[in-house]
Amino acid sequence: MPCQFKRERLTPDEATRLANACQSYPEKLVIWTLLDTGLRVSELAKLTKDNLDWQGHRLMVYGKGGSYGSRTKRRVIPLSPRVQPLLEGHFALHDTLGMAPRTIQVLVKRVANRVHIRRPVTPHVLRHTFSVTAIQKGISLPALKRLLGHDHLATTEIYLNLSPEEVVREFREQW
Repeated sequence: MPCQFKRERLTPDEATRLANACQSYPEKLVIWTLLDTGLRVSELAKLTKDNLDWQGHRLMVYGKGGSYGSRTKRRVIPLSPRVQPLLEGHFALHDTLGMAPRTIQVLVKRVANRVHIRRPVTPHVLRHTFSVTAIQKGISLPALKRLLGHDHLATTEIYLNLSPEEVVREFREQW
C-alpha cells in the first residue's frame, strides 16, 4: 500500500486562536465556515444563495465525485450556531460567496500568520481540524463520512491520525 500523506490538524488552542483572530466579516465568514462545516475550498468558493436551506438551517452542497467528477454527489451540512447567521446574512445580500479558491487560501494563511501558527495552515487543514473535532464531539465515523462527502470509510479514516495521547485519553474516558 502506498504511503499516505499525514494530514496535520490544528490543535484546539490553535483553532480557537485562529477563529478569534478574524478581524473582518469576510475573515469570519471563511475561517468559521471552514472550521464548522468541513467544506472543501472549491465547495466554499462555489457556494450560492441556492445552496442555503433557509428553513432547515443547512447547506446543500454538490461536491467532488459522481461519474467522472461531475459534481453530482449531493450532501447536507447542518450549520453551527456561529456560522448560521454569517452565511444567512451574507446570502441575504449576495447571490454568491464572491471569492475564488486562491483568495480563500490567501485569507486563511494571512489570519494564521497573524496568530503566529508556525506550520502551514490551509483550507484543507481546517477541513481536517473539523473532522477530528467532530469525532471528538462524538459524531460517528459513518456520519462524518457523509458530512465530508466521501465514498469510502477508508478515505474518512485518513483524517483520523490521532496522537497516542489522544488514544489513551479516549480509552480511559470510555473504559
